[in-house]
Amino acid sequence: MRPARKPFVSPAGSGGPGRRAVLGALAGAGAATFLGASPAAAAAPDTSALHGGDTLRIKAFPGAESERLRLDRALRASDFIPTGRYAAPGAEVAVDVRCAAGVRPVLHIGTFDYYNTDTALQTPRAVELKPGRNTVTDVYGGPLYLSFAGHGQRGEVRFVRGAAEMAVFELGVTTEAEFQARLDAITDVPWVELLTDHAILTLTREGALLYRGEDHTRLMGLFDTVIDSHNRISGLDGGTRLDRPKAGRYHFNEVSVVPKGVGAYAWHGYNGFPRAYMDRLCTVTGLSTRGWGLYHELGHLNQQAAYQAGSLTEVTVNIYSLAAQRTLGQPSNLLTVNATTGLNWFQSARAKLGTAGLSYVDDFGAYEQLVPLRQLELAFGEDFWPRLHKLVRTEHQHDDPVEDYQHPPEVEARQYRALATYASRTAGRDLTDFFVGTWAMPIDAEGIARIAALRLPKPDVDPSSLTD
Repeated sequence: MRPARKPFVSPAGSGGPGRRAVLGALAGAGAATFLGASPAAAAAPDTSALHGGDTLRIKAFPGAESERLRLDRALRASDFIPTGRYAAPGAEVAVDVRCAAGVRPVLHIGTFDYYNTDTALQTPRAVELKPGRNTVTDVYGGPLYLSFAGHGQRGEVRFVRGAAEMAVFELGVTTEAEFQARLDAITDVPWVELLTDHAILTLTREGALLYRGEDHTRLMGLFDTVIDSHNRISGLDGGTRLDRPKAGRYHFNEVSVVPKGVGAYAWHGYNGFPRAYMDRLCTVTGLSTRGWGLYHELGHLNQQAAYQAGSLTEVTVNIYSLAAQRTLGQPSNLLTVNATTGLNWFQSARAKLGTAGLSYVDDFGAYEQLVPLRQLELAFGEDFWPRLHKLVRTEHQHDDPVEDYQHPPEVEARQYRALATYASRTAGRDLTDFFVGTWAMPIDAEGIARIAALRLPKPDVDPSSLTD
């Protein structure tokens, strides 16, 4: 039965914020050392064995849910370790496992494709591996991944038979010529992967061949750049245990189908992109100049749960999208002129301020709702959101993971209170007038009282007057 979860989605043909849809999926991120069989490879780990070695030496790291809690995120990210291997439908895959007592790797077979009409193909199938020989058969087959949740324990997984090599490009390891040769040589495996230390890009072979002429070193470097921009706006500078970037990689997955009007989506463990989006996903020019959809969907995997009210889900996500644009030297989407009004989003929002009965939730579009969040940076420094993220992590919110857009009213009220109080504490200023008086956000009496109890001074400059 299809669960009633709801992924976050971007509309097709739009550079704007995503809109809501239905359905969802489940997942987790990861890291491993890929080893060949020779003593030299064992002594000095050689990641090129991803393309030829049989043994993967893995080191356990915190799982997706524990990382979600540490970072106070609404969604779990990935804890998958790519193996560079593929199992054909019905193939008997034999693997030998050695691992420390108390921890076991899990083998995952298949890809994410939540809108697939066959529910069995919406998520990878998981099999816990035991020490010694394991034999696994999956009727559908697919790329093979591992997860290995723990705290530094060591293990080895050796593929004995039944797993074919995929064409894989690994940033800093694979040359373009080597990758092109693998694309030509491995024609019977329907999936291709491109990897960095921080990203897994899983593509159908057909999709990968459409853009095989790209500079894949530059392309995958862009993935790392976008991920780094999200880490920096999240205050993940590694200064403390709480402020370390997420363990393992982020997973970007080509999917076979999305609902009409949906450009891409995010859910627990991954971002899903249909073939129609791949001109931006798989090209250097597209990702660096028109990649808002990816910046946005990755942003959903960075949103903090403490202040992610349902009506803010498609708004706070673009804190990260704007950070990626600045990092890549792009003009802000908030400065885009609306052809209907002739105004940019700062201007159209400002025209509504002070009108009778104004409602932040009901009267502003998604870009206009983003304006006050950008104004907080303009007023209190580019480190405003990094400092706020750190403050939230320090106080360990431990919210339940997002499973639905429709939050109960009491949860929605709590999360708006959290946004206003955390923002005031981060700024060191009483922002009641900004949030309630100017932007008409639904901050209740309890939230107003909490800000007042902080006894903070008013802002020196009205943040609502600022613009890019």
